[in-house]
Amino acid sequence: MRIEAILLALLLAAIAPAVASETAPDLVLEGTLDRRDHQRYRTVPFDVPAGTERITVEFDHDGREQKTTIDLGLLAPGGFADPHGFRGWSGGNKRSFTVSSTDATPSYLPGKIEPGRWSLLLGIPNIRPESVTHYSARVWFGRADMPYREPQSFAPPLRDGDGWYRGDLHLHDAHSDGSCRSQNGAKVPCPVFLTAQAAVARGLDFIAITDHNTTSHANAIRELQPYFDRLLMVPGREITTFSGHANLFGTVAPLDFRVAEGRDWNDVLRDAQRLGGVVSINHPIRPSGERCMGCGWTPSPAADPALLQAVEVVNGADADTPYSGIPFWHAQLDAGHRLTAIGGSDNHDAGQSLSGHGGGAIGQPTTVVRARALSMPAILDGLRAGEVFVDVQGSRDRALSMQARAGQRSASMGGAIVVREGETARFRIATGHVRGARVTLWLDGRDATALLADAAIASDAHTLAFDWKGDGRAHWLRADVRGPDGTLWLIGNPVYITVR
Repeated sequence: MRIEAILLALLLAAIAPAVASETAPDLVLEGTLDRRDHQRYRTVPFDVPAGTERITVEFDHDGREQKTTIDLGLLAPGGFADPHGFRGWSGGNKRSFTVSSTDATPSYLPGKIEPGRWSLLLGIPNIRPESVTHYSARVWFGRADMPYREPQSFAPPLRDGDGWYRGDLHLHDAHSDGSCRSQNGAKVPCPVFLTAQAAVARGLDFIAITDHNTTSHANAIRELQPYFDRLLMVPGREITTFSGHANLFGTVAPLDFRVAEGRDWNDVLRDAQRLGGVVSINHPIRPSGERCMGCGWTPSPAADPALLQAVEVVNGADADTPYSGIPFWHAQLDAGHRLTAIGGSDNHDAGQSLSGHGGGAIGQPTTVVRARALSMPAILDGLRAGEVFVDVQGSRDRALSMQARAGQRSASMGGAIVVREGETARFRIATGHVRGARVTLWLDGRDATALLADAAIASDAHTLAFDWKGDGRAHWLRADVRGPDGTLWLIGNPVYITVR
């Protein structure tokens, strides 16, 4: 067992979070151990300053070739004499860990981070008589006055390389109102594992778990992510208020979600902005009432769009219905707000059949993001950049992209290009696996398909092109794809046309 533990530790060390490449540690704790420490426990004290909300530790030591083994744990002030002093023990199976008031790496316990004298707890099962082992622990403190850096921010990508990554950005489970059938057929809170398993079956690359006003699912994500090493699991939450819902992606830091008694949506959004995540308005065109209180987007005073990054233009099966978010999004674009269009299933039952009517099934719709890698920072950056399209039916391979070029300047979806008055820009639309469908163009919210000589898509890898002459004014231009029966298949984000 000891050899297996060492091998596991080495494996985990190879895939441990590359924290050093991101930011310098606040503390570096170093020391040596020798035969006198064999089969003993040693504490390595360090002081945690007031205001700390998260502790991240990365531990390493030499001497493994001499079979030196060091197990790792963490003690809060008071240690074992305090009921809350023992904060976890990972032995030799983790090189790094995080604890905070809201979540913790598996093996460790979340809880309030009290200022004072904390200690690493080292157990030394084996060190040979002639061995001297050096250890080093790098410690980072996350504070309320700085953006949280989630452990997922440090983790190596699940997949390297620029590409299109497919995901579902709106999912619920047992940590809010997600439910499914138990083994005996009873309706019970649905575990996160089933959501991840369904996403893998759907062929997704990433998912965001967005339970209502809570991030308690973060610990489940931490536990499951090593197993689901081809499916990125992004922590999120659905900010649920009496005057609208919005998803916050990429952080589990505490957030006061209450819009009431003098606190409005702008207060919430400014707090969310400080956490460094991405905020998207959910299902903006919904009736609000006793059946779904606050489901429509009705902030008063109005929310500042500058504090938002995205809009959920398709929620479940609402495309081509009066509840579609596209007209709301178009109005934001016309007002000059560059919000990325995304989609989400809003799934509440991981066992829902993928061959059903589509509403709420995991991956229907799918948001497809151009990103530099399959990692949380890259996906969030891709959402902000806006090179994104929505696959309304959640296929595995339908594709849509658009680029514009004027002189030596170019831009893709989500980007901006200068087109001077009288200058001609060339637009190119590329589609994949939508043979028999048609492209629809939108210019400032109006149908501009007439710019195309032929909107029909004749092959599985098809390209359409058209010219557009600048008129000295700012515009936005984007493309959709509709199937042979007129059903909306793909929704593209705009290329923004500027004059300077």
